[in-house]
Amino acid sequence: MYIDGVFSGGGIKGFALIGAYAEVEKRGFRFKRVAGTSAGSIVAALIAAKYTSEEIYQLMDELELEKFLDSRKTYIPLAVTKWVFLYWRLGLYKGDELEKWVKEKLAARGLRKFSDLPQQALRVVASDLTNGRLVVLPDDLIHYGIDPGSFSIAKAIRMSCSLPYFFEPVKLHTRGEASIIVDGGVLSNFPMWLFDKDNVKKIRPVLGIKLSHNAVDRPKNKIKNAIQMYEALFETMKDAHDSRYISRKHAKNIIFIPTEGALTTEFQLTQEKKQALVQLGEQCANQFFSQWTY
Repeated sequence: MYIDGVFSGGGIKGFALIGAYAEVEKRGFRFKRVAGTSAGSIVAALIAAKYTSEEIYQLMDELELEKFLDSRKTYIPLAVTKWVFLYWRLGLYKGDELEKWVKEKLAARGLRKFSDLPQQALRVVASDLTNGRLVVLPDDLIHYGIDPGSFSIAKAIRMSCSLPYFFEPVKLHTRGEASIIVDGGVLSNFPMWLFDKDNVKKIRPVLGIKLSHNAVDRPKNKIKNAIQMYEALFETMKDAHDSRYISRKHAKNIIFIPTEGALTTEFQLTQEKKQALVQLGEQCANQFFSQWTY
């Protein structure tokens, strides 16, 4: 049976999305359209490229995650330069290796630009800080004077994954101006609204996979110092838009995967933690499907 799927952001914790996808396949469902933010955009793109959950896990398992931490080369001591690059480049790492890896894996399945896919088969979310707006790729590229079909899928994924201050933002040059594009999670970490809208008849069932607790069970943020307040501020900002949208009506179509204990930027993830995240995704999905009515 065909369904539409939405995958949330979550950085390295995205391994749990692969586990949930494995359970989706096991239940006989196939995705017709997919959407995602940040880590969810990577999984969504690989699914759009017809990779199975087992193949995606194999790709990620073989990958040295630290390869994505591509600092700019310099002769000045790193302890100094990383803060210089953060100030001027707006990120500690270039993000080029991430884009290159995605590009290679999609090209292996014949995908390079959005026109290589059926219309609306894949949509990802990014945030335009210059113009202060959420960007749905490839749809909204027309507002920048860019042909959506000709745009690189890997570049769109890179834009959606540009975690602020961690990866350098992408500069989208259009009409002589540059827009600073960062991680879609800044404005919508879980774009369920792309497929599941009130008062609009759905084409097919929509399934969401979200790396968090259900709002009802979500633990409160502990704020006792400035660092904890920053973390709580970012988490609140990241989820506020989507939490307002996810009513009880929509929540029944979402697999919630609580991933506390794993960091978004834990690129030194051990084999044991990888497998634990995948198994957590499978377990949460299995529990969800035992009672899902679509």
